[in-house]
Amino acid sequence: MDRVERNGLVFYQFEGWRQIPVKHGVFTRIGGVSDAPFDGLNMGGNVGDTPENVRTNHELMYAASGVRGDRACSVWQIHSADVVLAKRPARNRRWLGTADGLITDQPDLPLTMRFADCTPILLVDRAGGAVGIAHAGWRGTVRGVASATVRAMVNYFGSNPANIYAGVGPAIGPNRYQVGEEVVQAVADHFHTTDGLIQRDPRDGSAYLDLWAANRMDLERAGVGAVEVAEICTAENVHEFYSHRAEHGRTGRFGAVISL
Repeated sequence: MDRVERNGLVFYQFEGWRQIPVKHGVFTRIGGVSDAPFDGLNMGGNVGDTPENVRTNHELMYAASGVRGDRACSVWQIHSADVVLAKRPARNRRWLGTADGLITDQPDLPLTMRFADCTPILLVDRAGGAVGIAHAGWRGTVRGVASATVRAMVNYFGSNPANIYAGVGPAIGPNRYQVGEEVVQAVADHFHTTDGLIQRDPRDGSAYLDLWAANRMDLERAGVGAVEVAEICTAENVHEFYSHRAEHGRTGRFGAVISL
């Protein structure tokens, strides 16, 4: 990914998207106004930070992205595979609905979500003029939120999956994401394999899930034409990203945004 510094903020953009007319960024925690343990660019409104700080941080993110913050759309994330179609901002409330996928074909209608180890997935239809964003923790991953968001773009906009570029952003990496056997079974049930998705520690047999590879597989099975994976581990880079696992649950949320 390309690392960008702008207005005191740091964010990442997918290298393969340089020639695509879309504004996007996966933001770090660098910059912003929040105090520890949420320092500094916290986007999470339900982690204990002040509403004023969170609002200011969003405004800073929108300005650095060059998108219309007054038209930004989001959802209340619930670790699902549900997808919401955004046509306009919600009136008199912050969320369009409860979901973990969000799509639009409207120009200057930014889509945004929040993360702290879960996987940001950004999508752009190069031919049809549509974008999407998804939030994939292990539950969303095994429920197929990535492929569900692609299918929603196909159903609502007539997108050809072969024309969709997908970016799998910074998330907890395969060396740090230890999971229980119920997660291993859920991976096997959804993907019909655990090869390349689950690794075992040779010392004790404990399981580690590769969210990067799992979401790549889900996207490729949906027919997506190109998938770029950041391969940046949030748990190993808490100087740049919030990590729920590495910071023992007391942390903020970093933001991602995409707009036609």
